[in-house]
Amino acid sequence: MRREKNKYVFASDYRRYGKTHRFRNTVLVLIPLLVLVFFAANFTISNRIRMEDLRLTVLNLPVDLEEYSILHISDLHGARYGEKQKAIRNVLGTARYSCVVMTGDMLGKNGDVEPLLELIDLMPKDTPKYLIPGDMDSPLVDTGAHGSLSPYADWALRVQQAGVTLLDRPVSETRDKGTIWFIPDEVYTLDVDVTESVYKKQLSLLKEKEKGDSLTADEAARVRALEYELQRMEELRATKAEIKPTDIQIVLTHTPLTEDFVKSMLSWTDKESVFSVRYASLILAGHYNGGQWRIPGKGAVYVPELGWFPEDSKIQGLSYLNGIPQYISPGLGSDPHYEYQPGRLFNAPQITRIFLTRKDTRRQE
Repeated sequence: MRREKNKYVFASDYRRYGKTHRFRNTVLVLIPLLVLVFFAANFTISNRIRMEDLRLTVLNLPVDLEEYSILHISDLHGARYGEKQKAIRNVLGTARYSCVVMTGDMLGKNGDVEPLLELIDLMPKDTPKYLIPGDMDSPLVDTGAHGSLSPYADWALRVQQAGVTLLDRPVSETRDKGTIWFIPDEVYTLDVDVTESVYKKQLSLLKEKEKGDSLTADEAARVRALEYELQRMEELRATKAEIKPTDIQIVLTHTPLTEDFVKSMLSWTDKESVFSVRYASLILAGHYNGGQWRIPGKGAVYVPELGWFPEDSKIQGLSYLNGIPQYISPGLGSDPHYEYQPGRLFNAPQITRIFLTRKDTRRQE
């Protein structure tokens, strides 16, 4: 019997083509779906603000300062989380804290202060609030002519009017017999006598000029700034003599301190001086935004100053420098210094509440 020839000469090719076509279609559907899931997951993580509680043992903590709590906020970078910072309001809720510390880079693009003011407005009016500027913020003191006769920059003046202490000198709080100082890190290494002498010479030259001719608006602003700085030097000198060994010193810095820098500060400081990082109970810092882009389970991808995949202990969380605890806030916003890493990637914004205690927290863990 004659076998009938298959009239569909290319039947097998059609079947192969059908399988290839279906696979390609599946891939074309899956890729956008995976991308959508990726962005949805990142949006959920990177826009869900967390408030973490941290208990820190301070062995010499005065009894009257037991359970003193610090709300640590850093690196807002002008970010808004809902109208009037609604998402942050929801996270803070009815949480209680003894004071608020903001460690810099709080302003937005071009010095926009409004998101920061909205954040400050969420906090109880009678709660002490302290702020130091970051490297992306304008200086607290404006040496040029600006919108007021205050030595403070316009943005700083508005923040001050909102009830925040602009920390360019040590400030203390006392509870019965317990005193806690909040100290900007740069004043530990500042030579008050030399700096005061330089400022006096600059002010003297401007005052001499004023006798024979009127000062320009910028020169008049410079006079106000110098008078302000001279007053600050006087207060720093008095503070150095006022601080006692039993007082608690909290250091505020925007950029985290390093082990080598702390060792240098300790070697430079008079061993008999109580006004020293040697007596610091805690260092609070920010700056790195948790690395901005993070890989879940792995950590930060790249930090400009530290390179690829830096240790987490260098960019966020609690670590120790010469036995001194340093807490680095993961921050709230995104830093334009991360030129090729816009926004936060798998990096939840965070506010931290730190409780000081005499108890050994390791035994509780």
